[in-house]
Amino acid sequence: MTSMPVAANAPHRLRQSPRVLAQFMIAILIVAMLAGFSMLEPNVRSPRNLLNIAVQASYLAIFATAQMLVILTRGFDLSLGSCVSAVSVVAALVMTGTGLGADAPPGLLIAAGLAAGLGTGLAVGLFNGICTTWLRVNPFIVTLGSLNIAFGVASIVSDGRPVFDLPEAFSALVYGPGPAGIPIPLIIAVALCLLVHVIATYTVFGRSLYLIGGNPRAAAVAGVATRRTLVLAYVGASLLAAVGAIMLTGRTGSGEPNLGGSLLLPSIAAAVIGGLSLLGGIGKVAHAVLGALFIAVLSNGMNLVRVDGYVQDIVLGAVIVFAVFLDRFRAARI
Repeated sequence: MTSMPVAANAPHRLRQSPRVLAQFMIAILIVAMLAGFSMLEPNVRSPRNLLNIAVQASYLAIFATAQMLVILTRGFDLSLGSCVSAVSVVAALVMTGTGLGADAPPGLLIAAGLAAGLGTGLAVGLFNGICTTWLRVNPFIVTLGSLNIAFGVASIVSDGRPVFDLPEAFSALVYGPGPAGIPIPLIIAVALCLLVHVIATYTVFGRSLYLIGGNPRAAAVAGVATRRTLVLAYVGASLLAAVGAIMLTGRTGSGEPNLGGSLLLPSIAAAVIGGLSLLGGIGKVAHAVLGALFIAVLSNGMNLVRVDGYVQDIVLGAVIVFAVFLDRFRAARI
């Protein structure tokens, strides 16, 4: 079997060196931000806050990893934020007794809510994947459409209001301290990222993602099931988003129709800053995690030094532009 096309036109070491250098720079920037914010607010470097940063990064790492699956194929998922909102509301409604009755056992309500939430994510992913592959609609248009559809569903079924009174055991299941005091969100994020890393690195499906993103024509010639792989990529992205939505629902204690409104751009920015290429075929889970950590440190530091919210929006916008520039720089050097 021939080698992956991501290394077909240049030695692997030469292709990777600009990205390794960029990732090293991002790691240095993370340390520099921690040092700089600590000079303004000593609590930034406290063990408690560092753990808080890790928890914040764990959520974003899941969403950035979800984006990674479709970015590898030269696509992206604009519906991620709305998918999170829809999953949160649907899961919360089921857990409060909708369809089962409020007197149902809490364990049954939680299980049904988790299944409903994951099913909602699965539906969004199938819609995106089928429209992109079988109907041959541009991924930007498809996911933009599903963004509005999912948000509309979340608003209609919740009547535009948060869904409260979730089972207490639910929050304990997905949020709070776990074994040895390690936060459960951090444990879930590490497990999911490791799982996606194994799938992307050691399975036929994972290698197909890189093959399609690196050279779609070569992938077709090599006999890759392109349509099936793309559908699975979008389904995988939406399922990861659904898991993240369930975790955030446990954190807030309610189903929120606007829960994912601010997640789309940070998820894409984290993936690209960390080292994934918008041109497809290049990137790893570790890159998405690195980018998520960068965004988490930046957001946490700005909050603790009391940077105005509007200024934070400007900074995040600048970071996104920087992420695209960084991707172009790395691509030009390959």
